[in-house]
Amino acid sequence: MLLAIDVGNTNIVLGVFEGDRLVESWRLATDNNRSADEYGTIINSMFNYAKISAGDIDDVIISSVVPSLLFTLEHMCLKYYDRNPVVVEQGIKTGIKVRYDDPRQLGADRIVNAVAAHTRYGGNLIIVDFGTATTFSCVSSEGIFLGGAIAPGMKTQAAALFEHTAKLPNVDLEIPGSFIARNTSEGMRSGLVFGHMGFTEHMINGMKKEMCDELGCGPEDIKVVATGGMATMVESGVSCIDVIDRRLTLDGLQMIHEKNRGLNKKRVLQG
Repeated sequence: MLLAIDVGNTNIVLGVFEGDRLVESWRLATDNNRSADEYGTIINSMFNYAKISAGDIDDVIISSVVPSLLFTLEHMCLKYYDRNPVVVEQGIKTGIKVRYDDPRQLGADRIVNAVAAHTRYGGNLIIVDFGTATTFSCVSSEGIFLGGAIAPGMKTQAAALFEHTAKLPNVDLEIPGSFIARNTSEGMRSGLVFGHMGFTEHMINGMKKEMCDELGCGPEDIKVVATGGMATMVESGVSCIDVIDRRLTLDGLQMIHEKNRGLNKKRVLQG
């Protein structure tokens, strides 16, 4: 079995695969203060609930946008699963060519999503990940990562309003009843949720135009794939998202692992 670990700024998503079948998945809060032993104990307790033994894990793959946690998780993998994990970083085989000024600046999660979307859907793609940050990644039908954009996610925007204003409350994010709100909490929801929907439409329309100019295709030839915790909420108010794929990142990790079987030491992303 393969243990796939995706470390985000807010959550760590884990999945156990048997071949290409996802057996079980979990989500836990990212915490830089946890030790390798704490992570190992937490993960094994989730394994026990799913009737998975630590001894069933044959290999581990990790992608992370939190560098400070990588050593901790590598140590955890060695101690609890006797495996040196494959780490998604520069030099690993992905099948994606990165057209970026400095490929080392590209987040591992965006490459993992690009691998999964390119493999699963093909064609020209815009991949939107609604997480701590909202990221847009443009990938050509030839598997070239063309670039993209990064903006604060909805929860990040909500937290910033709460932390940097004297009177605005911390609000739960849900679709408001109207654009014109009659109280502060609903007003924040209107601005945050509807604003993010409009922002998403505008970004995708602009990216489609630039991709059409560069690739010589029509906007109908570009599929928009969304993932991340807020994807369903945003998709409910826009017409630009073609498909929501919640397993995109975990499945991308499994696909990258297949391309790098036998890799037992850290390598330093290439196409």
